[in-house]
Amino acid sequence: MDQETIFNKVKNHTPTILGSRQFAKFAILVPLIERDGETHVLFEVRSHKMRRQPGEICFPGGKIEPHDPSEKEAAIRETKEELGLNDEDITDALPIDYLVSPFGMIVYPFAGQIHTSFSSLKPNPKEVSEAFTVPLSFFLTNEPVVHYVDFQARPRDDFPYEMVPGGENYNWRPRQIEEYFYLYEDKSIWGLTAKVLSHFIDVIR
Repeated sequence: MDQETIFNKVKNHTPTILGSRQFAKFAILVPLIERDGETHVLFEVRSHKMRRQPGEICFPGGKIEPHDPSEKEAAIRETKEELGLNDEDITDALPIDYLVSPFGMIVYPFAGQIHTSFSSLKPNPKEVSEAFTVPLSFFLTNEPVVHYVDFQARPRDDFPYEMVPGGENYNWRPRQIEEYFYLYEDKSIWGLTAKVLSHFIDVIR
């Protein structure tokens, strides 16, 4: 292959995250709702019948489907399905930083306004056991607590050590991830939800 052909192909390539075609892609919404005369952040508690992360606190959202026109539309669709909302109930779904998980997942978060009363929400019981809100002012005045989780590399038995400098004594770097926690009354908001929330608070500050 000649160099002109090579560089034409490179020029026409749109860069993305290497390997991201194999990543699972999700979109979520950080919903803001008016309650008791002030802005609140709306959360869901996942149904205890869910296979993944039952009972955990999260934002509405889910996997981006092939028929979704965009990440934003996926976040809105999932929010409508989970909370029983209509198109006109959600506005200003604006993107904030997306997150690449070390476990092969990309999450696209959006911040949006919910234009209905909290009492009018109709959570889908198949996915949501309850919904609750926290005043935005709580997160503006309380920093998350950060804890750390270490992951140690463990090559499989058939790993070709003979092809790696140092062989079995190769110095694998452990991976460390931060886990964020907010504690509000009896609710523990942590993990990816807390990390996205902390970023959102940094943006609006």
